[in-house]
Amino acid sequence: MLPDLIKAILAAEYEANQVKLLVLNKSKESIEKARQEGEEKIVATLARAESEIAQLKRASDHKAMEAAVELASSTENRLATMRARAEKRLDMVAQRIFERIVSV
Repeated sequence: MLPDLIKAILAAEYEANQVKLLVLNKSKESIEKARQEGEEKIVATLARAESEIAQLKRASDHKAMEAAVELASSTENRLATMRARAEKRLDMVAQRIFERIVSV
């Protein structure tokens, strides 16, 4: 009877060690799987962020171009207005000079 108890205890210890090894292996597999999933999520997040950055850059460039075109148009309009006033004044000055020369 004592040898049967020793065999049963040894068998239980062996089984417990086998369970520990199985749990350890499963834990390592779970950790590796979680690490791989984390890396995949990081790669996906980086790709999405790069895509969003590129899209925002395109939108920003487009807005900047529109603003530059608007500014150029506004500047051209102001320049045309100033040029027209200057030409009117030039005509007035030329007429005054002519009148002074003629009246002398």
